[in-house]
Formats: sequence, C-alpha cells, structure tokens
Amino acid sequence: MRTLADKQLSWPALLAVRAAARAAGRVVVWTNGTFDLLHPGHLASLQAARGLGDLLVVGLNSDASVRGYKGPTRPILTEGERAAMLAGLECVDYVVVFDEATPEESLRKLCPDVHCKGAEYAPPHGRPVPELATVLAGGGRMAYLPLVPGVSTTELLARVRKLGGESA
Repeated sequence: MRTLADKQLSWPALLAVRAAARAAGRVVVWTNGTFDLLHPGHLASLQAARGLGDLLVVGLNSDASVRGYKGPTRPILTEGERAAMLAGLECVDYVVVFDEATPEESLRKLCPDVHCKGAEYAPPHGRPVPELATVLAGGGRMAYLPLVPGVSTTELLARVRKLGGESA
C-alpha cells in the first residue's frame, strides 16, 4: 500500500510516472483546484474523474496562487494540509502542487489524456475553459464532472459564520 508521501509528488517524479503510464498505454486523468475544506462535492467529483482513466492526478493550487484569486483570507488549510487530505483519498493516485493562477503550464508539462472540469464549464452554455487549447494541443480531451447542488467551500464557510453567531 502506498503511503501519503508516495502520492505527493514533485514535478520530476510525476513526469516520470506519466512517461511510464504512457508507455504502458494507461489513461492519465487530471483535475485541479483549491480543495480547501474538503467536502462531499469534492469527493464526488474526484471519484467521477478517477472513473475516466487508470490514474488520477490532482493539481493543487499553492497557497500563494489561492491567495491571488480568492483573497488574503484563503486558503483555510495550508497546501501541505490540503495535499495530505487529497492523498488520503483512495480515488486519488497522485497530488502535485502548482503555483500558477491557471493549470495551463501544468497541463502543458503533463499532457494528460483527460482534463476534468466541473459541469459549470460544460458547453454550450458553460464558463470558458482558458486551458482548452493547451489540453487539445497535448492530445487530451475535456470531461465535465457533475456538481453536487448546494455543496461548496463558500457554502460551508457561510454555515460556519452563521454558527459562529450562535451559542454552542
């Protein structure tokens, strides 16, 4: 059984895993995000992504990149804590941290067979996928994962704030 440390890879180690997977004809799936305050919606998405291939690689936004687009109060958990939580999930094969605001550079390096985004990005009416051209140029395809209604980190934080005003 692999340990949590075995699942949290550096880029050179991940690229070696990718090369071996490609040589063996294995399908590598990528998804990415903040994964701050892991919740049932995250788990459902990660399990769905894992079902699309042989290996699931989760790209984790670094603390600095999260602060850059979510503001100075996020993330709640550090990248090390978030990586450990993800690595502890059976459906996740590998976790790698990236510093960029978008996963484009990571996708360019890894060239996954499948890149997963949430259903809010699905065509024809979804949000734009800035990294789509990069995925296609690397020979990959897009997959859109179902969302669990009413479950998000933002929703969880709102619940916590509301409870904070109530006596224990």
